[in-house]
Amino acid sequence: MVFRSEEMCLAQLFLQSGSEYDCISALGELGLVEFRDLNPSVSSFQRRFVSEIKRCEEMERILGFLLREIQKANIAVPREDDCLIAPPPRQVLEIMEQLQRLEMELSEVARNKEKLQRNLLELTEYTHMLKITRTFIHSRSRALGPQYEEFPTMETDSVTGCTGMQRLGAKLGFVSGLIQRVKVEAFERMLWRVCKGYTILSYAEVDETLTDLDTGEISESVVFLISFWGDQIGQKVQKICDCYHCHLYPHPENDEERADVLDSLRTRMQDLNNVLYRTEDYLRQVLQKASESAFSWVVQVKKMKAIYHILNLCSFDVTNKCLIAEVWCPVSDLTNLRVALEEGSVSVHKM
Repeated sequence: MVFRSEEMCLAQLFLQSGSEYDCISALGELGLVEFRDLNPSVSSFQRRFVSEIKRCEEMERILGFLLREIQKANIAVPREDDCLIAPPPRQVLEIMEQLQRLEMELSEVARNKEKLQRNLLELTEYTHMLKITRTFIHSRSRALGPQYEEFPTMETDSVTGCTGMQRLGAKLGFVSGLIQRVKVEAFERMLWRVCKGYTILSYAEVDETLTDLDTGEISESVVFLISFWGDQIGQKVQKICDCYHCHLYPHPENDEERADVLDSLRTRMQDLNNVLYRTEDYLRQVLQKASESAFSWVVQVKKMKAIYHILNLCSFDVTNKCLIAEVWCPVSDLTNLRVALEEGSVSVHKM
């Protein structure tokens, strides 16, 4: 019949110690046989080549990290046309050391880049805060809404223990920073309820979208300035800001200090941009060089892992010091099977 399968036979293979890896590699390239598990009662963690498989899995983890970094940098991974074979066992440790060294270098550069970006973002937020709060100070009388109590009463308050007029003589403090746009309304209500109206809140949206320092997501931010009386109210304001994950920055006491801080921030941001550019350029060079070998490493590691999985299916003959395997093979391909085993044994002797 047209759809009748090939005549199959069950063959037993004796793989000499030292040549088993190359023999299985040669058989794998042919793809002619199916191996039987001769250790069905042995768990995966108790088999002979567990350590080699763990080493391959560690290399796969490093390669996964490497490919993610290459993808982030929008670098194409060239694919080789030639069929790659599994590397000889003596090269496994060499590939492992190379990958570990590359991972350490990339991790260090990535950490430095992330730290620089975080510092640059903090300086950018601080700059926006200084520029926007300057308008709050200069136009405080026009910025106040009817819900705020600019002229307190003469009644004694249970929180501060002083009258409204005495509160005017208390220490005036400021808290300034940035908060996500979606949290502003709840933040304003919480300030009003907890601080009993003894705060003045002014806020305005930032023109550009900024990356959140904690989540890394792009979001709309709002600059706020809170004026309060007394240290006790100031502590409550600080706790509320912490609860809403606000990014707080020091508020200057006068316009001269504000101008000096802005000049200093501009200089630091320029320096950070230069260092960040050089860091990104070096990181791209490292990833570009690694991308040239990434595809071949992935294929080789997969084949190595597959070979050791097959070797774990074999049983070890203590007397003859060899591995015994059982395979299903088409009868017409027995000659090719013998040739592949001979080539695997010969390659070991050539080493």
